[in-house]
Order: sequence, then structure tokens, then C-alpha cells
Amino acid sequence: MALVGQVIASHYAEPAERMLAGAAALRSAPSTGAEVVAELRQGDRFLMLDDSLGWAWGYGGDEQRVGYLPTEALVDDGA
Repeated sequence: MALVGQVIASHYAEPAERMLAGAAALRSAPSTGAEVVAELRQGDRFLMLDDSLGWAWGYGGDEQRVGYLPTEALVDDGA
């Protein structure tokens, strides 16, 4: 939603805030063989934009990197 008015898109998604249940690799594609773009730590915040076929897509970590995590690596932060 932060890019509304700056980026043209067919729709915008409100991220669902989650936390990492344990350390996990953030990947460039929804595959265990995909490039690792960041290593996230247990307790890191992850803003999930989509969850499909066992993979969550969104952004998180200190640098707010975008990528995919296994859905099972995330827990609802209760917010």
C-alpha cells in the first residue's frame, strides 16, 4: 500500500504481518533450489503479500528484502 500513487498496478495487497518461527533462507523463487537472497533470523518480522502452495511471498529482515519463504517458517505475530 505504500506505493499507491507511485506504481501502477492492477491491485495492491495489504501485507499480513508474520514472524519467523526459526532461522530461514529468503529465496528468489518458490523452490528450495532457488538463490538465497537473505538469511532471516528467528523472530524477524516478515510482511506476507501472498501464500500459495506452501510458499509465502513478501519482504522482511533488516534490509526488507523481497522473496519467498516456506509458509511453515512463519507464525502469526498476533498483531
